Amino acid sequence: MRAAFIHAAYDVRLGELPEPVPGDGEVLVDIECVGICGSDLHYYKDGAIGAAQVIAEPFVPGHEFAGRVRESVPGRGIEAGDLVVIDPCQPCGRCEWCLRGEHNLCPKVVMHGAPPKAGAMTRTIAARRDQLFAAPRNFNATAAAMAEPLGVGIHATDLARPQWFESVVILGAGPIGLIILQLVRLAGADRVMVVDPVDYRRRKALELGAQEVSAHHEDTASWTGGRGADLVIEATNSPEGLQHAADAARIGGRCVIVGIPDGNTYRIEASAPRRKQLTMMFSRRMGDVIPRAIRLIADGRVDMKALVSHHIDLDNVPEAFRKLAACEDGAIKIIVDIAGHP
Repeated sequence: MRAAFIHAAYDVRLGELPEPVPGDGEVLVDIECVGICGSDLHYYKDGAIGAAQVIAEPFVPGHEFAGRVRESVPGRGIEAGDLVVIDPCQPCGRCEWCLRGEHNLCPKVVMHGAPPKAGAMTRTIAARRDQLFAAPRNFNATAAAMAEPLGVGIHATDLARPQWFESVVILGAGPIGLIILQLVRLAGADRVMVVDPVDYRRRKALELGAQEVSAHHEDTASWTGGRGADLVIEATNSPEGLQHAADAARIGGRCVIVGIPDGNTYRIEASAPRRKQLTMMFSRRMGDVIPRAIRLIADGRVDMKALVSHHIDLDNVPEAFRKLAACEDGAIKIIVDIAGHP
């Protein structure tokens, strides 16, 4: 099978991958499309995400994906040939955190598209039956693939607990920030400001309901009358993201950190979060939220289509990574159409 491989930092090439052989409890899924995620960009730019996920040999990225199963999945309402939404993670199911229901924190998790397990930028993958969810009949492949990043946004918003009429600052207007913008508006946030240095991303935030946008996090002070925001959600790749979140929050405020910093390092002074006695929480992927993501898309309560800036084929994946890393050509969410159509 043809596949896109990340060999090392800034090195993406097409190559060949053997078709997988399904193991016990697995089925084959023919991929329709896959999104390029911000974490994929970290593998592209840094060759790793922290010390635990390092590219030791060329691997196939892609964890936001949808496809059609080759056989039925009894008990999950899935027939052969059906389009499915796929949770890319395989938690162990036996550790302390899995037994608590915190599957997203499983230290033994195996994830499609995280080294060394191949992801979905290829034609076929083998997935466990419990990773599969039936897509509604009105879903196309793009909608099904976008359920995974929406799930990440749902988990972060659950942790943030937005309250009615709160002021909210979202740092970062990439796909996750724009998803969270829509979710906190649904949850009743009164005023939302989005900060991003990229002009076209700020415009997209305004389209999706932000009351105010800025290229500079310092502007949150004047926007809140010097008080700071009740809730700050950080969804950037900046090493200064944690510092900017602390700066933007009010005394006694809450910060949820969703982004992964370039270089795996935050740069922050201790005084702001300490003196403000901030509540700071980090968000790790997502819990069991895929059914809610599917329903939000199916009911039209979030606009995931608005985030998709490009559809490309597999041949254009290397250039797509370059564009996303450089924030060029209006790139927000790029969908790779493996099957040749959206």
